[in-house]
Amino acid sequence: MAQIVLDDVDKVYPGGVAGIDGLNLHITDGEFMVLVGPSGCGKSTALRSIAGLEEITSGTITIGNRVVNDLPPKDRDIAMVFQNYALYPHMTVEQNLAFGLQQRKTPKDEIKRRVAEVAKMLGLEEYLKRKPAALSGGQRQRVAMGRAIVREPQAFLMDEPLSNLDAKLRVSMRASLSQLHDRLGVTTVYVTHDQVEAMTLGQRVCVLRDGKLQQVDTPQALYNSPVNLFVAGFIGSPAMNFATGRLVRDDGPAVVFAGHKLAVSDALLAARSGLDSYLGKELIIGIRPSDFEDASFAEPSWPRLTVQSSVTEDLGSEVHVIFALDTPPVQHASITDARAGDDEDETIPLADNKTMWTARVAARTGIRPGTAAVLAVDTSNMQFFDLASGLSIGHPANR
Repeated sequence: MAQIVLDDVDKVYPGGVAGIDGLNLHITDGEFMVLVGPSGCGKSTALRSIAGLEEITSGTITIGNRVVNDLPPKDRDIAMVFQNYALYPHMTVEQNLAFGLQQRKTPKDEIKRRVAEVAKMLGLEEYLKRKPAALSGGQRQRVAMGRAIVREPQAFLMDEPLSNLDAKLRVSMRASLSQLHDRLGVTTVYVTHDQVEAMTLGQRVCVLRDGKLQQVDTPQALYNSPVNLFVAGFIGSPAMNFATGRLVRDDGPAVVFAGHKLAVSDALLAARSGLDSYLGKELIIGIRPSDFEDASFAEPSWPRLTVQSSVTEDLGSEVHVIFALDTPPVQHASITDARAGDDEDETIPLADNKTMWTARVAARTGIRPGTAAVLAVDTSNMQFFDLASGLSIGHPANR
């Protein structure tokens, strides 16, 4: 096992296109780190740079106590798991698992022991004599992981290994990956564009945009305390709701937006350093769908919002209420970039230049499409962003 450190790493392609731009990242020994972001954000480039498959332009990459900038991939003591499995079709599962060890002149008894141990760990014992063509997608991916595990490397590097699997199998494989990491404790760097995958697997998650590090933190910290509009819009499903509003103080502090007014607590104002300086000014407010509830079942102290329900999506365990705000959508590149390429959260087409919001409420709600809905809002975790910079107001990193 080993820590992995990227120190001011740049990767510039011919033509001046930056794949990675000044990336600083410290992955601790035994950590499961996920790199996430939309297509083209630099996450796979970063992974390939750690592996030695991409030659960096400047900076330093350290694995363990060694600077590996000039080392070829085979000498970096890492193992990669790819999206397309990359199994040898003419070999059995057993031969696929053993191949890398044979190439390293590992003693036969040791190869046999390791292959048997990994096959048992991954539930592949009954498939050892089969070839990849006779396996399901999930079984092939387990063989690909087994081939990496059997080498006992310092680190695993995984490039979207579950993206070829169907949705149900991805869920079970995520659980298997988590259990494997708990058992092996090997430093793991995992790339995905799926933020749900990132949130469920990563001990910490690194969010990238245009090759630049936006924020690296625990999944819960990213969700509750995003550093900017991009992270706020990218992390969370359904995505955070945004609107331009104004912070005011009448009987108490409140936000006014799209003809609505929501009271916020003095405690929230005090907790966000510098937020009080925005009183009377425009800013961008963000409210997560999960911070709404049907007013019939919500805390009496939560402020209410009366809206016209446009669409309801009944998911069994919860209902998504989609409604329009009579205000143009927030125009900011950070929000556009965060939602680009996110197939699961495509922006709903706008009608009459209105903004569509989503509220996630209890399954027992009586709210139906085309009816008035009274929603309660938990404003304790409302987010505020500077109109120009898109930075989160009061976030420790922005002070």
